[in-house]
Amino acid sequence: MRERPQREALLKAARRREIDAVVVWRLDRWGRSLADLVVTLQELSGLGVGFVSLTEALDLTTPSGRAMAGLLAVFAEFEREILRERVRAGITQARKEGRSHGRPRTARLQAEQVRRLWAQHQSKSEIARHLGIGRTSVRRILAEKG
Repeated sequence: MRERPQREALLKAARRREIDAVVVWRLDRWGRSLADLVVTLQELSGLGVGFVSLTEALDLTTPSGRAMAGLLAVFAEFEREILRERVRAGITQARKEGRSHGRPRTARLQAEQVRRLWAQHQSKSEIARHLGIGRTSVRRILAEKG
């Protein structure tokens, strides 16, 4: 996910109780996904920091604004559940068809080379760089041996 330093700085200021409200032009300028939006709005609400979106006329400092935020939370949960169902269905279908799923096991295919380079006294970092795999994978492969 892309870093958003200004937003993080604003959230830190809210946590330190340095601000009373966050005002944004549009909701999509604050949260990249509905789930992200709901989580941060709930955090701000818990901190007692108001939230106002000018374009959508959403003001969480009012009862109707809080009701709207509740609806957003319901839809975010719905979106998460739909995504989970799709992932589960995809995994089930892949298993039925005998296809592999998940991340490819590229590092495991190079286990023999990892052990050979280790026996030649190369460091784990050098091995990882040389083979184009992660240091964690190198450590895991070497730990399996012994």
